[in-house]
Amino acid sequence: MSSTDFGRPIDILLVEDSPTDARLTVEALRDGKVRNKIRHVEGGEEAMAILRREGKEAASARPDLILLDLEMPGMDGREVLQEIKGDPDLKRIPVVIMTSSRAQRDILQAYNLHANCYVTKPVDVEQFIGVVKKIEDFWFTVVKLPAA
Repeated sequence: MSSTDFGRPIDILLVEDSPTDARLTVEALRDGKVRNKIRHVEGGEEAMAILRREGKEAASARPDLILLDLEMPGMDGREVLQEIKGDPDLKRIPVVIMTSSRAQRDILQAYNLHANCYVTKPVDVEQFIGVVKKIEDFWFTVVKLPAA
């Protein structure tokens, strides 16, 4: 479902340990044409607590879309992706890998773990913002997302 279908914002979970990349992503999404609610966490453990509604996250809404970095300390993005796609209650949530890795082994592994798409972050700030806006355009205006 898109926000235009039901008039509600799209819930996005951004899992990103880089403060700069997180700030740029949040700013690009807030400037976009689709209403959305963005929740940013810096690590995989916190992301999984939200998704599983554990502890203080018991009342958390499940996101409509997850933007996930691969390279994070602790539970990395690969482990998070594997947990999400292996859980019958979470596997339908689309996961967009947003990472600086261009390594073919990372791309292949992400798709083997059922990532919905793999996006390499550009180094240039303007290009980075442009990529985030393209993700938003595709996932929030073209694609029909499942109900959370």
